[in-house]
Amino acid sequence: MVCMGNICRSPTAQGVLQQRVQDAGLADRIHIDSAGTHGWHVGAPPDERAQQHALRRGYDLSGQRARKLSRQDFDDFDWVLVMDAANERAARTLCPPEHAHKLRRLTDFCTHHRASDVPDPYDGGEAGFEAVLDLVEDACAGLLRKLAAPADRAEAQKF
Repeated sequence: MVCMGNICRSPTAQGVLQQRVQDAGLADRIHIDSAGTHGWHVGAPPDERAQQHALRRGYDLSGQRARKLSRQDFDDFDWVLVMDAANERAARTLCPPEHAHKLRRLTDFCTHHRASDVPDPYDGGEAGFEAVLDLVEDACAGLLRKLAAPADRAEAQKF
């Protein structure tokens, strides 16, 4: 999961997907991490507002620490899921050509919401953090369905 600073959207997405993967009994097979395209907050915990809103919905983000996206991430992960167009452009500059198929937007997996981006709530109010959670929960539910479906598992590795 990738956003700009790795303190709001991507840790939220990591936390939501980790909880869903755990609940589905797939934690031994699916590893989730998050990173930022910029290194401004490396080592910092998620934004306090993101943590509070996530915790109200049952997701604990407190153990996460921000890190910067690296070229190695494209070797280490089957998918690199970005939150918006700016994150996608920045991630593409790091992405080796042979791994371009791994780079996708998280919103590609939404089943109820029609959005191309998960908007950055950093400079906004509480409604922004709730909107992020709504989109992320929808996308993670769709993503988990794809990951858990036996027929789709081989296809998932192609992304």
